[in-house]
Amino acid sequence: MASPARCEADAHLNVHPARVGISGGHRREASPLSQLSRVTVFLNQAMCYTSATTMVSDPKPNTSTRSAMATRNSKASDLLVRCLEEEGVSHTFGVPGEENADFMMSLKNAKRIRFFLTRHEQGAAFMAEVYGRLRGSPAVCLGTLGPGATNLITGVANANMDRVPMLVITGQGSSTRLHKESHQIMDAVGMFRPVTKWAVRIINADTIPEIVRKAVRIARGEKPGAVHIELPEDIASAKTSEVPMPPKRFVRPVPDREMVRLVAETLASKKRPVIIAGNGCVRQQLDGALSGFCDVTGVPVISTFMAKGAVDMDSPHCMYTIGLSGRDLPACAIDAADAIITIGYDMVEYPPMLWNSDSGKTIVHIDYTPAEIDEHYNPDFELIGDVKQTLLRLTDALTSKPTEYDLAPFRQLRVAMAKELAATADEETKGCIKPQKVLWETRKALASDAIVLSDVGAHKMWVARHFHCHEPNTCLMPNGFCSMGFALPGAIAAALVHPRREILAICGDGGFMMNVQEMETAKRLGVNITVMVWEDHEFGLIAWKQEAAFGDTTDVKFGNPDWSKLATAFGWHAHRVDESRDLAATIRTAIDEPGSSLLVVPIDYRENMKLTQHLGEIVCPI
Repeated sequence: MASPARCEADAHLNVHPARVGISGGHRREASPLSQLSRVTVFLNQAMCYTSATTMVSDPKPNTSTRSAMATRNSKASDLLVRCLEEEGVSHTFGVPGEENADFMMSLKNAKRIRFFLTRHEQGAAFMAEVYGRLRGSPAVCLGTLGPGATNLITGVANANMDRVPMLVITGQGSSTRLHKESHQIMDAVGMFRPVTKWAVRIINADTIPEIVRKAVRIARGEKPGAVHIELPEDIASAKTSEVPMPPKRFVRPVPDREMVRLVAETLASKKRPVIIAGNGCVRQQLDGALSGFCDVTGVPVISTFMAKGAVDMDSPHCMYTIGLSGRDLPACAIDAADAIITIGYDMVEYPPMLWNSDSGKTIVHIDYTPAEIDEHYNPDFELIGDVKQTLLRLTDALTSKPTEYDLAPFRQLRVAMAKELAATADEETKGCIKPQKVLWETRKALASDAIVLSDVGAHKMWVARHFHCHEPNTCLMPNGFCSMGFALPGAIAAALVHPRREILAICGDGGFMMNVQEMETAKRLGVNITVMVWEDHEFGLIAWKQEAAFGDTTDVKFGNPDWSKLATAFGWHAHRVDESRDLAATIRTAIDEPGSSLLVVPIDYRENMKLTQHLGEIVCPI
């Protein structure tokens, strides 16, 4: 079989089927090759596609020989670390404990893995999640047994539902006491099963190479997610002569050409097709394949919250985002469409009941995995396989087909939405600042490749609607499990991955305080990040939803610390902006100064109910 590297290279070659006696090939002629060469290329290509499991998107694994890596009669914890190194794991975030002490000492001696001490296990999980989002390969979050494991679980669940590769490693008491009531003993594996793709306890040191290889393969395979490995303390110190398994990566398969042809014919016969781009588009970074499809066909793209930047916000094909529970202008495009092309779409982001309630639209599902079963999402066509290659083939198939698309109304919708986004651009206020204005100035102040992380709260709704991106993976927000406390630790990880980029976390004052202790981690690591806190002294999203549903709120208000003193105590810079005209300059000051900066903005959340009313009154222009 061709090597993985050759498979990746060969996967893009065009091979004319008539020359090799096999039907169903590319439309274009191949470059001149000998008959034998063409057959070899075609067979290599077919083997690549049919043997596929996982796309190479992480740093290349370390490929030391098994004999060179072998350390006979080493500790199991040493073997676990060597297996992680062989998989290309480079970052571990966590909190040490007594029951993971052997693993920690093995990690200390590791040559290619760096351990980052966090102040809470939840922060470690969020850091590992953001690393996984930005790198496409897993980092480790680490905890000890009992409360260490339970502290991890919210961040682990968040990563798993947002489809991020992650390895979760927890210590455990000796295997000789797991069968009975014992100090801090709980069934951590059973606890993690509902929020991971796989959870396993190591009960034999010699199985560690297989377990790690399987864990990484599962974590990275579509749809990615978290995998939990538990290491009891007596197993960690046990002797083993096993060595790591060398990882192997393969290119994913692509859909059948006949199915691609049928989809192209169907789309060519439509008048108003629309694309819904989901998390999967950003997760694998389609390298212009989506933009190329839009340039050829003119079909517009509506992104879910997590797919921001899949198409440049300045592109005429960008129809902004969808996902608010209320009806917004991009929803009008879906209503008017006669075909919906979902690409990398995930129902946990935006349920189909909200955009296909009558189940009457022609739907083409393009993804790495088959569609989830749902009454309102029953695709007419499914193109399953590598999404980039699928888009390239579909683009090629549509290039030669005449279409009579009526896309002018969609362009009018884009103009209408752009006017709403810019409505507060020239407003000046004192005392508190409108969410729209804050995000307008933030976008202007930041570089195109700056990374913005949104926590969960009322501000997330505004970020989702009013902050847009030029590049994929430059606006990170939780939207499957939606855990508060994500943005501050996530920003630290983003700065470790991209130390030269501008990093801005946007938090509510409620969410920020949930992991405020990681301010010390940021200072200790010396990362350059800015955290913007929208201050309203309450859990704003809950207040917003209660007000909309009941016309009143429960007890959601709280006090805040002296932000300046808090920042100073942690060694951060401190800023406060009470006038909108000072916002852009202060953002630039915070971004440019060395170290970490806290920027507090009193926010005018009277705009929340105004937006609710506005969305309820929208009349679609199409």
